[in-house]
Amino acid sequence: MGLPARAQKNSGFGGRTSNTGRDSEKPMQQSPFSASKFRHGSNLAVSCSFNESDSGRPEIPIEKQFPAFPTVLDINQIREILPHRFPFLLVDRVIEYNPGVSAVGIKNVTINDNFFPGHFPERPIMPGVLMVEAMAQVGGLVMLQPEVGGSRENFFFAGIDKVRFRKPVIAGDTLVMRMTLVKLQKRFGIAKMEGKAYVGGEVVCEGEFLMATGSE
Repeated sequence: MGLPARAQKNSGFGGRTSNTGRDSEKPMQQSPFSASKFRHGSNLAVSCSFNESDSGRPEIPIEKQFPAFPTVLDINQIREILPHRFPFLLVDRVIEYNPGVSAVGIKNVTINDNFFPGHFPERPIMPGVLMVEAMAQVGGLVMLQPEVGGSRENFFFAGIDKVRFRKPVIAGDTLVMRMTLVKLQKRFGIAKMEGKAYVGGEVVCEGEFLMATGSE
């Protein structure tokens, strides 16, 4: 006597009915190297635990695939140059530095930044004006050097132009900012700079900056 049709089908876990005629189904044990799927809210996420590539060679774990940014100036060296302090010091590290020419700095954006509770509570986004301020501070690192006509004391915004915000910056992003000196008028202590900020290699903000350096 044959088994009922429902007992002849595979189970949802990939198991099969036994040949003893019982219609109970025994799930197959899932391989630890297979991909598992789970839902979080409305988004479908996939978690893979493959330890070997198709070629049989071990893969590099994802946490070891991406090297850290280099450190040319750390936060203590930045504090020796910039007058800003918490909560308005917006440069965490400098990864490229040519005094009087250009600099590349980074800002690690975290949910603990003090502007997120108000901007916005339901959708934390870094304010555009603070992106501009962070870029200006990188520009200050370029210019606050006495040997290139700057001052170690103060610098001020004299103007900003052609500022565009391309994409929102959110908690978890690393803002990478490049500031380049375009023109310097040493007599008046005025510097014109161009700046671009990136997240993941894509431009999120750009503009032209006019900055004044001096002791007053």
